[in-house]
Amino acid sequence: MTRSLRSLGAIAGLAALAFILSSCDFYGLSPIFPDPVSPNGKAIYDTYVYISIPAIIVFVGVEAALIWVAVRYRRSRQPAGYVPPQVHGHTGLEIAWTIAPLIIVLGIAGYSFVELQQNFQPINNQDMTVVISAHQFGWDYDYGNGVVVKQEGSLTQEVPAFVVPTNTLVKLQFRATDVIHSWWVPAISGKTDAVPGYDNYSWLKIDKPGKWKGECAELCGTGHASMQIIVQAMDKSDFDAWMAHQKAGK
Repeated sequence: MTRSLRSLGAIAGLAALAFILSSCDFYGLSPIFPDPVSPNGKAIYDTYVYISIPAIIVFVGVEAALIWVAVRYRRSRQPAGYVPPQVHGHTGLEIAWTIAPLIIVLGIAGYSFVELQQNFQPINNQDMTVVISAHQFGWDYDYGNGVVVKQEGSLTQEVPAFVVPTNTLVKLQFRATDVIHSWWVPAISGKTDAVPGYDNYSWLKIDKPGKWKGECAELCGTGHASMQIIVQAMDKSDFDAWMAHQKAGK
Protein backbone atom coordinates (compact mmCIF):
# COMPACT_ATOMS: atom_id res chain seq x y z
CA MET A 1 0.00 0.00 0.00
CA THR A 2 2.87 2.35 0.87
CA ARG A 3 4.46 1.72 -2.52
CA SER A 4 1.19 2.50 -4.28
CA LEU A 5 0.87 5.75 -2.38
CA ARG A 6 4.42 6.64 -3.38
CA SER A 7 3.54 6.01 -7.05
CA LEU A 8 0.46 8.20 -6.76
CA GLY A 9 2.57 10.91 -5.12
CA ALA A 10 5.15 10.74 -7.90
CA ILE A 11 2.48 11.06 -10.59
CA ALA A 12 0.87 13.98 -8.79
CA GLY A 13 4.29 15.62 -8.44
CA LEU A 14 5.04 15.30 -12.15
CA ALA A 15 1.63 16.74 -13.01
CA ALA A 16 2.23 19.68 -10.66
CA LEU A 17 5.70 20.24 -12.16
CA ALA A 18 4.24 20.33 -15.69
CA PHE A 19 1.62 22.84 -14.55
CA ILE A 20 4.23 25.07 -12.90
CA LEU A 21 6.52 24.95 -15.94
CA SER A 22 3.62 25.90 -18.20
CA SER A 23 3.36 29.23 -16.39
CA CYS A 24 7.09 29.92 -16.19
CA ASP A 25 8.90 32.37 -18.41
CA PHE A 26 12.65 31.93 -18.99
CA TYR A 27 14.13 34.96 -20.74
CA GLY A 28 10.87 35.41 -22.62
CA LEU A 29 10.57 31.74 -23.61
CA SER A 30 7.60 29.84 -22.24
CA PRO A 31 8.78 26.19 -22.12
CA ILE A 32 5.44 24.46 -22.72
CA PHE A 33 2.49 26.72 -23.53
CA PRO A 34 3.52 29.91 -25.39
CA ASP A 35 0.78 32.44 -26.11
CA PRO A 36 0.49 32.35 -29.94
CA VAL A 37 0.35 35.70 -31.73
CA SER A 38 0.42 34.53 -35.36
CA PRO A 39 -2.03 32.16 -37.11
CA ASN A 40 0.66 29.55 -37.81
CA GLY A 41 1.79 29.70 -34.19
CA LYS A 42 -1.84 29.23 -33.14
CA ALA A 43 -2.14 26.21 -35.47
CA ILE A 44 0.94 24.60 -33.89
CA TYR A 45 -0.39 25.35 -30.40
CA ASP A 46 -3.74 23.73 -31.30
CA THR A 47 -1.91 20.72 -32.75
CA TYR A 48 0.01 20.34 -29.50
CA VAL A 49 -3.22 20.45 -27.51
CA TYR A 50 -5.09 17.99 -29.76
CA ILE A 51 -2.18 15.52 -29.67
CA SER A 52 -1.91 15.88 -25.90
CA ILE A 53 -5.54 14.86 -25.35
CA PRO A 54 -5.24 11.21 -26.54
CA ALA A 55 -1.73 11.01 -25.02
CA ILE A 56 -3.03 12.06 -21.60
CA ILE A 57 -6.02 9.71 -21.85
CA VAL A 58 -3.75 6.76 -22.68
CA PHE A 59 -1.27 7.69 -19.95
CA VAL A 60 -3.93 8.06 -17.27
CA GLY A 61 -5.65 4.83 -18.35
CA VAL A 62 -2.45 2.78 -18.30
CA GLU A 63 -1.25 4.21 -14.99
CA ALA A 64 -4.68 3.72 -13.40
CA ALA A 65 -4.72 0.08 -14.56
CA LEU A 66 -1.22 -0.52 -13.17
CA ILE A 67 -2.09 1.02 -9.80
CA TRP A 68 -5.38 -0.93 -9.61
CA VAL A 69 -3.63 -4.23 -10.31
CA ALA A 70 -0.84 -3.46 -7.82
CA VAL A 71 -3.32 -2.58 -5.07
CA ARG A 72 -5.98 -5.19 -5.84
CA TYR A 73 -3.58 -8.13 -6.15
CA ARG A 74 -0.81 -7.10 -3.75
CA ARG A 75 0.95 -9.97 -2.00
CA SER A 76 -0.22 -8.95 1.49
CA ARG A 77 -3.80 -9.80 0.53
CA GLN A 78 -3.00 -13.28 -0.75
CA PRO A 79 -2.56 -16.46 1.31
CA ALA A 80 0.90 -17.89 1.86
CA GLY A 81 2.20 -19.74 -1.17
CA TYR A 82 -0.47 -18.26 -3.43
CA VAL A 83 0.17 -18.69 -7.17
CA PRO A 84 -1.97 -16.47 -9.45
CA PRO A 85 -3.89 -18.02 -12.37
CA GLN A 86 -1.63 -18.66 -15.35
CA VAL A 87 -3.31 -17.05 -18.36
CA HIS A 88 -1.82 -17.92 -21.74
CA GLY A 89 -3.37 -15.08 -23.78
CA HIS A 90 -6.48 -13.52 -25.24
CA THR A 91 -6.43 -13.16 -29.03
CA GLY A 92 -9.24 -10.62 -29.25
CA LEU A 93 -7.72 -8.40 -26.58
CA GLU A 94 -4.28 -8.57 -28.18
CA ILE A 95 -5.70 -7.59 -31.57
CA ALA A 96 -7.60 -4.71 -30.00
CA TRP A 97 -4.63 -3.23 -28.18
CA THR A 98 -2.57 -3.50 -31.36
CA ILE A 99 -5.11 -1.88 -33.69
CA ALA A 100 -6.25 0.89 -31.32
CA PRO A 101 -2.78 2.46 -30.86
CA LEU A 102 -2.15 2.12 -34.61
CA ILE A 103 -5.32 4.10 -35.37
CA ILE A 104 -4.39 6.76 -32.79
CA VAL A 105 -0.83 7.14 -34.11
CA LEU A 106 -1.94 7.30 -37.76
CA GLY A 107 -4.56 9.89 -36.87
CA ILE A 108 -1.98 12.03 -35.07
CA ALA A 109 0.51 11.67 -37.95
CA GLY A 110 -2.06 12.61 -40.60
CA TYR A 111 -3.35 15.61 -38.68
CA SER A 112 0.16 16.87 -37.89
CA PHE A 113 1.30 16.46 -41.50
CA VAL A 114 -1.61 18.51 -42.86
CA GLU A 115 -1.01 21.30 -40.34
CA LEU A 116 2.74 21.45 -40.98
CA GLN A 117 2.24 21.49 -44.75
CA GLN A 118 -0.01 24.54 -44.39
CA ASN A 119 2.43 26.39 -42.17
CA PHE A 120 5.69 25.82 -44.02
CA GLN A 121 4.76 26.12 -47.70
CA PRO A 122 5.89 29.20 -49.67
CA ILE A 123 3.11 31.80 -49.91
CA ASN A 124 2.42 34.13 -52.83
CA ASN A 125 0.00 36.65 -51.33
CA GLN A 126 2.46 38.24 -48.92
CA ASP A 127 2.49 41.97 -48.13
CA MET A 128 6.26 41.96 -47.71
CA THR A 129 9.19 39.54 -47.86
CA VAL A 130 12.16 39.35 -45.52
CA VAL A 131 15.20 37.19 -46.27
CA ILE A 132 16.69 35.75 -43.07
CA SER A 133 20.30 34.67 -43.43
CA ALA A 134 21.91 32.64 -40.64
CA HIS A 135 25.60 32.39 -39.85
CA GLN A 136 27.80 31.42 -36.94
CA PHE A 137 26.52 32.96 -34.70
CA GLY A 138 23.80 35.40 -35.67
CA TRP A 139 20.99 36.39 -38.03
CA ASP A 140 20.69 38.99 -40.80
CA TYR A 141 17.22 40.26 -41.79
CA ASP A 142 17.15 41.77 -45.28
CA TYR A 143 13.98 43.76 -46.03
CA GLY A 144 14.86 44.05 -49.73
CA ASN A 145 15.06 47.86 -49.68
CA GLY A 146 18.62 48.25 -48.45
CA VAL A 147 17.72 47.89 -44.76
CA VAL A 148 19.33 44.95 -42.98
CA VAL A 149 18.93 44.22 -39.27
CA LYS A 150 21.80 42.24 -37.77
CA GLN A 151 21.43 40.11 -34.67
CA GLU A 152 24.92 39.06 -33.67
CA GLY A 153 25.03 36.41 -30.96
CA SER A 154 25.33 37.62 -27.38
CA LEU A 155 24.92 36.11 -23.93
CA THR A 156 25.20 39.42 -22.06
CA GLN A 157 22.83 41.81 -23.81
CA GLU A 158 19.69 41.95 -25.89
CA VAL A 159 20.21 41.91 -29.65
CA PRO A 160 18.50 44.39 -32.02
CA ALA A 161 14.92 43.41 -32.83
CA PHE A 162 13.65 42.11 -36.15
CA VAL A 163 10.79 44.56 -36.62
CA VAL A 164 7.57 43.86 -38.53
CA PRO A 165 4.24 45.70 -38.84
CA THR A 166 1.14 44.24 -37.17
CA ASN A 167 -1.63 42.61 -39.23
CA THR A 168 0.75 42.25 -42.17
CA LEU A 169 1.47 38.96 -43.93
CA VAL A 170 5.25 38.64 -43.98
CA LYS A 171 6.92 35.95 -46.06
CA LEU A 172 10.11 34.63 -44.45
CA GLN A 173 12.82 33.19 -46.68
CA PHE A 174 15.57 31.34 -44.82
CA ARG A 175 19.11 30.59 -45.90
CA ALA A 176 22.48 29.94 -44.25
CA THR A 177 26.08 30.69 -45.15
CA ASP A 178 27.94 28.00 -43.20
CA VAL A 179 26.13 25.26 -41.27
CA ILE A 180 22.49 24.39 -40.60
CA HIS A 181 20.68 26.68 -38.16
CA SER A 182 17.04 26.70 -37.06
CA TRP A 183 14.94 29.84 -36.51
CA TRP A 184 12.44 29.37 -33.70
CA VAL A 185 10.17 31.83 -31.93
CA PRO A 186 7.58 29.61 -30.19
CA ALA A 187 4.81 32.22 -30.03
CA ILE A 188 5.08 32.96 -33.75
CA SER A 189 5.86 29.79 -35.69
CA GLY A 190 7.48 26.39 -35.61
CA LYS A 191 11.16 25.69 -36.11
CA THR A 192 12.38 26.48 -39.62
CA ASP A 193 15.82 25.30 -40.72
CA ALA A 194 18.23 27.62 -42.49
CA VAL A 195 20.26 25.35 -44.76
CA PRO A 196 23.31 26.30 -46.87
CA GLY A 197 22.48 26.15 -50.58
CA TYR A 198 18.75 25.66 -50.03
CA ASP A 199 15.98 28.13 -49.21
CA ASN A 200 13.24 27.29 -46.71
CA TYR A 201 10.09 29.32 -46.19
CA SER A 202 7.67 30.28 -43.49
CA TRP A 203 5.51 33.30 -42.72
CA LEU A 204 4.05 35.34 -39.90
CA LYS A 205 1.14 37.70 -39.33
CA ILE A 206 1.28 39.11 -35.83
CA ASP A 207 -1.98 40.57 -34.59
CA LYS A 208 -0.76 42.90 -31.83
CA PRO A 209 2.23 45.06 -30.92
CA GLY A 210 4.80 43.46 -28.68
CA LYS A 211 8.14 41.74 -28.46
CA TRP A 212 8.83 38.01 -28.51
CA LYS A 213 12.01 36.02 -28.02
CA GLY A 214 13.34 32.87 -29.59
CA GLU A 215 16.59 31.08 -30.26
CA CYS A 216 18.48 28.93 -32.72
CA ALA A 217 17.13 25.41 -32.27
CA GLU A 218 19.89 23.56 -34.15
CA LEU A 219 23.25 22.88 -32.51
CA CYS A 220 25.53 24.86 -34.80
CA GLY A 221 28.83 25.27 -32.96
CA THR A 222 30.44 26.69 -29.85
CA GLY A 223 28.40 29.93 -29.97
CA HIS A 224 25.05 28.23 -30.49
CA ALA A 225 23.67 29.36 -27.12
CA SER A 226 24.28 33.01 -28.02
CA MET A 227 22.07 32.96 -31.15
CA GLN A 228 19.07 34.65 -29.61
CA ILE A 229 16.17 35.97 -31.68
CA ILE A 230 13.96 38.97 -30.92
CA VAL A 231 10.91 39.83 -33.00
CA GLN A 232 9.09 43.10 -32.41
CA ALA A 233 5.73 43.98 -33.94
CA MET A 234 4.67 47.62 -34.31
CA ASP A 235 1.57 49.37 -35.54
CA LYS A 236 1.86 50.25 -39.23
CA SER A 237 2.51 53.95 -38.58
CA ASP A 238 5.22 53.18 -36.02
CA PHE A 239 6.79 50.64 -38.38
CA ASP A 240 6.88 53.17 -41.23
CA ALA A 241 8.59 55.66 -38.93
CA TRP A 242 11.07 53.00 -37.81
CA MET A 243 11.82 52.04 -41.41
CA ALA A 244 12.35 55.67 -42.43
CA HIS A 245 14.79 56.09 -39.54
CA GLN A 246 16.68 52.94 -40.60
CA LYS A 247 16.97 54.22 -44.18
CA ALA A 248 18.14 57.62 -43.01
CA GLY A 249 20.81 56.06 -40.82
CA LYS A 250 22.40 53.92 -43.54
